Amino acid sequence: MRFCHALATLFTAWFAVYGGIHAITLEVKEGNATCIKADLSASFSITYNTSSTSRTASVSLPDSTTVDAENSSCDADGGSPWLVAVFGSGHAFGLSFSRNGSLYSVANLTLQYNLSDTSVFPGANSSDVVTVVSTSVGIWAAINTTYRCLSPTSVGVGGATVTFTDMRMEAYMPGNDLSPTESVCIADQTSTTPPPTTAATTSGAPTAAPTPPGTPERGNYIVNNSNGTACLLAQMGLQLNVSYFSRSQNKTVQELVNLTPTHTNSSGSCEASSATLVLTQEQTINLNFTFTLNSTTNKYHLSAIALLASWSDMAANLSASNSSLNYMRSTLGRSYMCNSEQTLAVGPEFSLNTFRLQVQPFGVSTDQFATAEECQMDQDQMLIPIIVGAALAGLVLIVLVAYLIGRKRSHAGYQTI
Repeated sequence: MRFCHALATLFTAWFAVYGGIHAITLEVKEGNATCIKADLSASFSITYNTSSTSRTASVSLPDSTTVDAENSSCDADGGSPWLVAVFGSGHAFGLSFSRNGSLYSVANLTLQYNLSDTSVFPGANSSDVVTVVSTSVGIWAAINTTYRCLSPTSVGVGGATVTFTDMRMEAYMPGNDLSPTESVCIADQTSTTPPPTTAATTSGAPTAAPTPPGTPERGNYIVNNSNGTACLLAQMGLQLNVSYFSRSQNKTVQELVNLTPTHTNSSGSCEASSATLVLTQEQTINLNFTFTLNSTTNKYHLSAIALLASWSDMAANLSASNSSLNYMRSTLGRSYMCNSEQTLAVGPEFSLNTFRLQVQPFGVSTDQFATAEECQMDQDQMLIPIIVGAALAGLVLIVLVAYLIGRKRSHAGYQTI
């Protein structure tokens, strides 16, 4: 690992978990600017082998923990930001971060422990320095917000378990202090809210045998410019069709989950040739739409969709994206409308169903949609009654002509006396 060589000067004591866990502050700086800051407590449960059996060492992060400045970084060279903390006799843990649109997350958690430290691993049959890594951490938040999780959050990593508590952390920081705006983890939301109702179940994690959610409610979403005027308008019902590995069922399952407008916040940005709409539902779903405008043809389309979902039944967060889409094509100065149900394929694990959709990402001059260009499905549905009506009219005409011909022949069979 990139920080293995930097563990030369370390402190000597680990604190037992039952002896108390204290929050510590860790900070990564570049010059005078802070890019990563974490206030947290952490405990470690590590299984190791002795000559006759296996034991478990339970320890906590001591107050003497320091940031390894040599191996921590602020993404100055285009790599991932790293927070590397060192403690005890040859022990360290690291958090690397990644950014996806309007979200940042912990991409990797690395734990390094020294089995030759007899105060922690008495009787260990090895003196190796062990490094284990987890890529399924489940810590993510919106950019320019603080990730807050006061409840215990456990992450399995190799033969060890890391448990964070009282955590407030932010990466990609614009300033030196944690943002007052918080992205609250699911565990904190669950612990501070009453038992879930039917509506809460819809917006949270699906159950093992969910009832089909039906048609989603239509939401009204607006993105404003820096001057407070609307630059993107959207009205639509949204339904996620996702596949993920279920902890409770121990298999991959497929679920339909409706977005609930009353539990969903909208944000985004508008540029000359691109516009973004970000929908966040109760810190469990983040859905990102990107629209692109061709200034030569004055045509725009939905070019990218990204989803990050985190439900308690998921073995790992679901992340799916596609940046080469060509949906919702329309003309600058007009909106795009599709009342019919559409299925937007994004990837093998995720597709998006839309209902009663109207969107205008460019050329918004008021808070009202411009004249709409309708999708092909709506046009086809309008043609069906016209075709049926024309067919019926043709049939009536054929019957009438046949009747008149038959009647004329009937009169021709009689002679005047």
